Amino acid sequence: MRFALFSLIKNAPEAVSGTERTAHRRFRQVIDEAVFAEQLGFDAYGVGERHSEPYLSTAPPVVLAAVAEHTRRMRLLSTVTVISLLDPVRVAEDYATLDQLSGGRLELMIGKGNDARDYPMFGLDADRRWDYQEEKFVLLRRLLHESDVTWSGRFRPPLHGVTVLPRPFRPSTPIWHGSSSSPESTELAARFGDPLFTANLFHPKKRYADLVDHYRERWVAYGRDPADALVGSGADGLFVASTSQGAVDGYRPYFDARARSALHQRHGSPYRTVEEIIDGGSALVGSPQQVIDKIADYHASFRHEVLALSVDALNATDSRAVLELFAAEVMPVVRRELPSTVWDDKLGSPCT
Repeated sequence: MRFALFSLIKNAPEAVSGTERTAHRRFRQVIDEAVFAEQLGFDAYGVGERHSEPYLSTAPPVVLAAVAEHTRRMRLLSTVTVISLLDPVRVAEDYATLDQLSGGRLELMIGKGNDARDYPMFGLDADRRWDYQEEKFVLLRRLLHESDVTWSGRFRPPLHGVTVLPRPFRPSTPIWHGSSSSPESTELAARFGDPLFTANLFHPKKRYADLVDHYRERWVAYGRDPADALVGSGADGLFVASTSQGAVDGYRPYFDARARSALHQRHGSPYRTVEEIIDGGSALVGSPQQVIDKIADYHASFRHEVLALSVDALNATDSRAVLELFAAEVMPVVRRELPSTVWDDKLGSPCT
């Protein structure tokens, strides 16, 4: 298995201390976290996209370009690019530029997003977000993979003989499909032969396992080799400590702060206590062995080869300690027991 760390650049007061951070300080923390993740052996670092409080991740390619200049090996993920909101031409230009700056380390991940508040800001109708996603993704794919593109659709003016510059560093930029709630995303990924990333947040495992199963079924229905279907997964929280009780006690104030948030309520999560989310949800909270066992349990359902984690909720001291222990005692075991060839190709250093 491969491991990614990602951030939505949440900038709410810290759950334990109540400390508030300036935007500048929060962005610098993200860069430091990415550098630390590479030092620990993580395979990728991702930045998501949000356009409403309390997030600062309105411009992921800009942040990832800064990460690219401070790292040398990790893949750079957009987790996710909310393609339903954006102009595919601008997206292609921004991420092709990032791909060039990083020496080909970009792994683009697209999705419709999960916050209906964003659509009026872009002059769009939230009820049409699935239509936006499909049309804009198809155009983005062509712009990244082809030159001299001629195209027409419903949601933007036609294009005639357009070649986006710069071209991506690699001739075929990987595009993952982020999926959290609907088979529309899994169908789109299977139809185009692209990898799937299940968010695996907020709800019990079966909801996401059903979507992964749908992806694999449709993959085969399109005549593809089932062995080629590639799945990644998230996890709803991370707090590993030397003992189970230490992990529960350490994570409790962070979860309690989250459970009181409007976001938690909006997503309809069934979990009200830290014990409930550990027992029924995907949160990786426990001793190293407990976390290893839970990763293996989810892998039995998803057969995923990439696991993406976030420590956005934790303060700097706790996040560093959690990541160090995870890298030292969890990652080596999972890599040995669940091997993967994803990202085995060696990429060059960033362009200078």
